[in-house]
Amino acid sequence: MLDSGNTAWVLLASALVMLMTPGLGFFYAGLAPARNAINTLKMSISCLAIIPIVWFAFGYSFAFAPGTGFIGGFGHAALQGVGLTPSEGSTIPDYAFMVFQMMFAIITPALISGALVGRMKFKPYVLFVILWSLFVYAPVAHMVWGPDGWLAKHGAIDFAGGTVVHISAGFAAIVAAYILGPRSHFKESDSKAHNIPFVLLGASLLWFGWFGFNAGSALAADGLASLAFVTTVIATAASMSVWTILSWMKGKPSTAIGTSISVVVGLVAITPAAGFVTPTGALFVGGIASMISYFALAYKHLLPKKIDDTLDVFVCHGISGVSGCILTGVFATTQVNSSGSNGLLYGNPGLVWNQVVAVLATVTVTVVGTAVILLLIKAVMPIRPTREEEEIGIDIIEHGESAYTHEK
Repeated sequence: MLDSGNTAWVLLASALVMLMTPGLGFFYAGLAPARNAINTLKMSISCLAIIPIVWFAFGYSFAFAPGTGFIGGFGHAALQGVGLTPSEGSTIPDYAFMVFQMMFAIITPALISGALVGRMKFKPYVLFVILWSLFVYAPVAHMVWGPDGWLAKHGAIDFAGGTVVHISAGFAAIVAAYILGPRSHFKESDSKAHNIPFVLLGASLLWFGWFGFNAGSALAADGLASLAFVTTVIATAASMSVWTILSWMKGKPSTAIGTSISVVVGLVAITPAAGFVTPTGALFVGGIASMISYFALAYKHLLPKKIDDTLDVFVCHGISGVSGCILTGVFATTQVNSSGSNGLLYGNPGLVWNQVVAVLATVTVTVVGTAVILLLIKAVMPIRPTREEEEIGIDIIEHGESAYTHEK
C-alpha cells in the first residue's frame, strides 16, 4: 500500500544521494593538481548525465529485474513494468525505488575516477563508465539486492552498498590504476592537495548526503531509518577520533586532509552495517575500520610502483568497504533489525563467512570485469594522454579551460 510519508522520505533521500556526486567532485578536485581540477570535477559530474540514460535503458533491469542469480533480465528495460504504484510488499512507488537506486549507480563509477586523475582521456572515460555500470555494477547489485540474487540467497547482508558501491569501486580503481600505469609527468606538488577548502567542502557534502545513502536505504520514514542515521553519525565520529589519536601518537599533526579522509573511511565502513548494528556496534565498526585504513595508507608505498592510485580510492573505499562488510558479520543483530541476521557476537559466526564470500564474489566480478572493459577500450582507442599533454594538464587538453585564470 502506498505511503506518502515513506515516498516523500525516499525522494528526499534520493536528492541527498545525488548531492554526494558533486560533493565527491569537490573532494577529489581539491586533492588533485590545479591543472587537472576541472577534469576531476567533470569525471564526477558527467556521471549525472551518463548513468540516468544507461539506468533507464538497461541498467535498472540488469540490477533488479528477475533473471539469473548473477544478473537480471530485460524485464525492466526502458523502465517497462515500472510505474506509479508500489510493488508487492513495498510502500513506495516503483519510480521512487528506481530513482533512489539510480543515484547509487551514479556515484559508484564516479568514485573510481579518483584513481585516474590526469591519466585518462575524457571520451574513453565516458565509454568506460557506460560499460562498467552495465557489466560490473548492475550484476553486483543484482547478486546482493536483486529478487533472485545469489549472494542474497547465500545469506550475505549489505544494508546500503558496502559491497555494491564501495568494494566494487575500490577494486575497480586499483585495477584501472594498474592498467593505465603510473603518472609519467610527476611533480612534487602533485602529491599535495591544491585546494584544501575544496577537500573539506567535499567531505562535508558527502557526509550530509550519506544520511540519504544509509538512512534512505530503510525505504521508509521509520525507526530503522532513524537507527541508520544514528549509526552513520557515531561510526563516522569514531573514525575521525581514532584517526586523530593515531596521528598524535605518531607525533603528527591533525590535518584537515586527514580528517576529511577519516570521514570518508567511517562513512564507507558503516554503510553495509548501518541498519543491522546497534549504536555501540557502529562505534566499533568506525573505530576499527579507521585503524585499518590509517595503517593501510601508511604502508601503501609497499604496493608495486606501477599501481598509481592517485587519490587513494582503494584504501578509502576498497579496504574500508571490506572492513565494514566483514565487521557487519561480527556486530549485526536481529535485536535492531529482524530482517537481518545475527553476527559473530550474537552467536552466529556463519554470518562472517557469508560476508567473506560476498567480498570475494564482488572482488572477482569487479577485477575481471574492469580489466576486460579497459583492455577492450584500450584496443580500439587511445585512453591515455601523451606525456606532453599530462604536463600541460588534462583541463586544457580535454576541456579547453582551466580552473583558475592564472593557470596555463
